[in-house]
Amino acid sequence: MNIFMTLCNASASQEVITSFATPEAWRWLLQFCIIAIGLLAGNILRRKVPFLRKSLIPSALLGGALLLCLKLIPGMDNVVNKQSMEIITYHALGLGFVALALKNNKIESKSSTMTVIETGTLTASTYLIQAIVGLAATILLFYFGKHIFYASGLLLPMGYGQGPGQALNFGTIYTGQAQLQGIDFAGADFGLSIAAMGFIVGSVIGVIYLNILKKKGVITVQEMEERQTNTLDDYQSEDDIPDSESIDKFSIQICLVLLVYFFVYLFVNSIQKMDLGDFGTNTLKPMLWGFNFLFGTLFGVIVKWIMNKFRKVKLMSREYANNYLLNRISGFCFDVMIVAGTAAISFKNLRGFIVPLIIVCTLGAIATFWYLRAASKHLYPTYQNEGFLSMFGMLTGTASNGMILLREIDPKFETPAANNLVLQTFPAIILGFPIMLILGYAPQSFQATLITLGVVTVLFIIMAGFIFRKKIFKRQKSKV
Repeated sequence: MNIFMTLCNASASQEVITSFATPEAWRWLLQFCIIAIGLLAGNILRRKVPFLRKSLIPSALLGGALLLCLKLIPGMDNVVNKQSMEIITYHALGLGFVALALKNNKIESKSSTMTVIETGTLTASTYLIQAIVGLAATILLFYFGKHIFYASGLLLPMGYGQGPGQALNFGTIYTGQAQLQGIDFAGADFGLSIAAMGFIVGSVIGVIYLNILKKKGVITVQEMEERQTNTLDDYQSEDDIPDSESIDKFSIQICLVLLVYFFVYLFVNSIQKMDLGDFGTNTLKPMLWGFNFLFGTLFGVIVKWIMNKFRKVKLMSREYANNYLLNRISGFCFDVMIVAGTAAISFKNLRGFIVPLIIVCTLGAIATFWYLRAASKHLYPTYQNEGFLSMFGMLTGTASNGMILLREIDPKFETPAANNLVLQTFPAIILGFPIMLILGYAPQSFQATLITLGVVTVLFIIMAGFIFRKKIFKRQKSKV
């Protein structure tokens, strides 16, 4: 009840807008209009420019880049509001994961349980090698007097492996920790820049690698017809609520997503009021708001489970969650997240970090490419190229980037690579959650950062040992 009273009081304390002609009444809506314009312009640019179309760079990234360029025009820097774009990026990440969690996934798995676990371990261990490389680079740069926050290299796995949403969340946390230590560091801009570079790395390097394999005759790139492949069965199943209901089916999906996200707010806000000691107050509490996507996934699964139970005991006769529409909602949220996250970057705040940014992103690209290539040869011997491209696209951009690269050589998803990408999410989240807690500890001091580097190195050795265990044991047997 106290939480609801707080919400009511917060609403009442806001200044009442009595005229819709004031800029305040339009401010937020205009920011969404700007994002929409950027996304449409990016899509047109990608469709009409052959080089961009072949590069596989997402339209959303192009749209964000256009808005970024708009800010360079004198007098236009205030049109794209940085704070608004950061808030939109943050919530778009959480809402997108909620929509995915509410889906009723009925996948005929071509992947064994062990392959799914190994793929989830590969995802988590790639976060770790990105953390090791990024952290080692920024520690050395800080030690030799470069103007960079020593723990900022840990934003590499957030930007490359997680995307703009998490890069922004942790970047904001790192900014606060750096300021407490008297260090000027624009963590949000640094993290978002890494995420933008990740999309470029995943798309451009992925396409270059495809062309190299094609010239060598290793693979044949298959053309995919660009046409609508969805059918009425994708939209409407037997138990779905009909379109003739008094409330629109799409409205139901939006309401379900927002209901789950409201539970996330109530949960995190309740924990914020608890006494969790020094570690909880200084480390855990500031990070909880950044885990909106993780709690959104958790509560989405719980709500989905409750609705399925209601159907089994006949308290609910219809299937309210529609996979097709939930996919569209998550796709929209992630497109908005990419546009807004890219547009939120401030060149002014990045001027002192250009060299560290280039070094971290370059080393991260090399380490990610090398590790995933070696692991894919070992884990996916019969479809190593498909497995590598899907994982490389995902772990430098998003899962959508991985799917785009995969479709170039496996348009019908005949190999298990696509299923691996979908099903690995749960084991990756379990293995990745402790890693994120460690990343929250690192920026508290230089000593904490060194300890974190040691911990992530040990964790990487353990996970890599699990992935390559067959190869290791085979060598040991051959020596005997």
